[in-house]
Amino acid sequence: MTEEYGLLDTDVNDAPGDEWEEIDVEDTAADRIARQQDREFLSFRKRIKDADQFKVEASVFDDATFAAIYKLVQDGYIDAFGGPVSTGKEASVYTAQVGSETVAVKIYRINASDFQQMRAYLDGDPRFSGIGNDKKKVVLSWVKKEFSNLQRAHEAGVNVPKPITTERNVLVMEYLGGDTRALRLAEVEIENPQTAYEVVREYTRRLYASGLVHGDLSEYNVVVHNGELYVIDLGQAVTVHHPNSREFLERDCHNVARFFSQLGVDATTEELLEYVVQDEETTETDSPFPRHHPSGSH
Repeated sequence: MTEEYGLLDTDVNDAPGDEWEEIDVEDTAADRIARQQDREFLSFRKRIKDADQFKVEASVFDDATFAAIYKLVQDGYIDAFGGPVSTGKEASVYTAQVGSETVAVKIYRINASDFQQMRAYLDGDPRFSGIGNDKKKVVLSWVKKEFSNLQRAHEAGVNVPKPITTERNVLVMEYLGGDTRALRLAEVEIENPQTAYEVVREYTRRLYASGLVHGDLSEYNVVVHNGELYVIDLGQAVTVHHPNSREFLERDCHNVARFFSQLGVDATTEELLEYVVQDEETTETDSPFPRHHPSGSH
């Protein structure tokens, strides 16, 4: 790994998070296409189902998911669908081509997703107060939330996969990798752990200053791409107004400090947490938006 990881310039944004943005989880065009079952869609679905790489992934591709991909093709976001990059319990990531560019397509399984775990990150967020216990709405909200969080992180100057679009349970974003996916920090030999720590520390601070807490930050959610560090998997990220945001932030700081201290970096949870929240007092004074207060402080 190179010793220089670089930092993005920050696009200044006045709002400490996008918690007041309304999230629409009503039926999408993909749902309507799946219900109509038109001839072109049926032909498209058969071509995908016949492809070798999808035969073991039948649980991912229900009719509405096929319809979502079909709609993305119609809208010009995908020209050709590629093979799997990673497969998880809740989502699988595939490559796709649009022109000469490779993009990543993340598909959430509505039936297999961990409903209760998702609710823990959605409950308390005013953007999702109306979704109730409808599992489909929870998963679709999660996808829109990940897209929104990626936008916010990118505007804050954090290296993340650039979000492109969403359709139902499908998220299209920048692909990090070449012939294979980008490797996680846990999978590489880090030549300069101190520099890598300082970059991750700064990214954590920028996320917090923009009103976001990652919520699952560790050596498994930071990857190396073209010699730079990228933060991934922001679906569970919450705004600082979330009732558990402080707990999630402290856990993030603990995980990051633990990993880098094992590599010989002088990193502690307390030092990292203090660095991350250093702008909180200034932001509270300058911003018209309320800020989250740590438990027991005002």
